[in-house]
Amino acid sequence: MYFIYNILILIVAFSLKIVAFLNKKINLFVEGRSLTFSKLTAAISKEDMVIWMHCASLGEFEQGRPIIEKLKVQYPTYKLVITFFSPSGYEIRKNYEVADVVCYLPLDSKKNAKQFLTVVHPSFAIFVKYEFWPNLLKELQNKKIKTILVSGIFRKDQVFFKWYGGWMRKSLTAFSHFFVQDKNSKELLESIHFQNITLSGDTRFDRVFEITKQNNTLDFIAEFKSNSYTLVAGSTWKEDEDLLVEYINNKASENEKFIIAPHNIKAKEIEELKNSIAKKTVLFSEKENKNLKDFQVFIIDTVGILTKIYNYANIAYVGGGYTKSGIHNVLEPATFGVPIVIGPNYQKFNEAIELVRNKACFVVDNSQKLSVLLDEFYQDKQKRDLAGSNALNYVINNTGATSKILNFIK
Repeated sequence: MYFIYNILILIVAFSLKIVAFLNKKINLFVEGRSLTFSKLTAAISKEDMVIWMHCASLGEFEQGRPIIEKLKVQYPTYKLVITFFSPSGYEIRKNYEVADVVCYLPLDSKKNAKQFLTVVHPSFAIFVKYEFWPNLLKELQNKKIKTILVSGIFRKDQVFFKWYGGWMRKSLTAFSHFFVQDKNSKELLESIHFQNITLSGDTRFDRVFEITKQNNTLDFIAEFKSNSYTLVAGSTWKEDEDLLVEYINNKASENEKFIIAPHNIKAKEIEELKNSIAKKTVLFSEKENKNLKDFQVFIIDTVGILTKIYNYANIAYVGGGYTKSGIHNVLEPATFGVPIVIGPNYQKFNEAIELVRNKACFVVDNSQKLSVLLDEFYQDKQKRDLAGSNALNYVINNTGATSKILNFIK
C-alpha cells in the first residue's frame, strides 16, 4: 500500500499542473507550492532553531494559533514556520506576523519530505487536528524530531482503524504524543495500542475566550443598537436570510433590531438582500453621515468585524445550517454569553451538538419554528439569560487545552 501511495502522489502532482490551467484555486495550490523551498531557504539558516506547525486550512490554523502565539513568547529566539495544505488557509494568513515563514506544505513525496525537513530542520513539529502525511511522518521519525498532534479528532471510519490500515497505523508511531479533543478519539487510539494520549480538549476554546479580554467596541454598532434588543445573524447564506427576512418583514416588532453579516458579500447579492427587507435598512458601506439609530436593519457588507459585533447581540443566529458544509462558528457568540439559533445541519460539529445539549443553542428547520423561537426569546429575558449563561459556561469549562500542550513541550 505504501508503494501504491507514492505512485499516486506522483500522479497527483502531474495531474494538478494540468488542472491548474483550468481552475483558479488549483492554480494557487500549484503556484504557491512552487515557491515553498525558495521562501524557506531565504528565511532559515542551518544555525536557526525552528518550530514547525502544520495546518490543513484556516480552521486548523485558528486551533493552532493560541499555541504558536504562546510559543513565540516562550521561545523568542526560535523561528516559527507555519505550513498550509489548502489555498483558503494560506491566502488569508500568508502575512501572519507572528510566524517567520508562512508557506504551502509540499506534496508528500519522499523527495519533498526529505528536502523540506532538511531545509526547515525543526526542533519540534506540531500537526493540528488531522492530516497525516506518511512520508513526512516517516522522515520525522527517522530524524528523531519530537512531533505532536494537537486538537486531534479521530473517527471510526478512518483508515487507521480498518483491517487494511496497517501502513497508516505505522505512520502514527512518529508522534511523541497525541492531544485529542474527545473521549472517543482517545478510545480509538487505545484500540490500536497507543497509550501516549492526553484528552486535552480543543484549543479553540482558549482562543475564543481570549477574545472577551480584548477591546470589542464598535462605536457605529453601539449607535445603531442604541440599547435596543438586537439579533445578530452571522455568516448567513441565502436560505438563512430568507427565513430571517420573513420574520423581520412579518413578525418583528418595531423595538427589535437586526444585524445581518452575510457569508457572501458580493454587491449583487447584498443589494437583493437589502431590497427584500421591508424595514428601514442600512449597509455598512453606506453608513457614513447616516443617523444609524433610526434604522432597524444593518447589513454588514464587509469582513473582519463579526466577532466584535457578537458582543452587542441579545441573541445570535449562526448561518450555514441549510448548506451541505454545515454551520459556521458558534463558539464566537457563545463566548459572549449569547443564546444561539442554528439551522438543521450541525451534526459534524461537536461544539454545536454540546451547546444544543446544554440548552444554549437551538435548532430550527423552517420559518414557523424560527418565528416562534425568536418571539419567545424577545419576550422572555429570563430564558435569554439562562441560555446565554449556559453558552458562556460551556466555553469556560472547556478552556485549558493550550496550557496542557505547552506544559508537555517544556
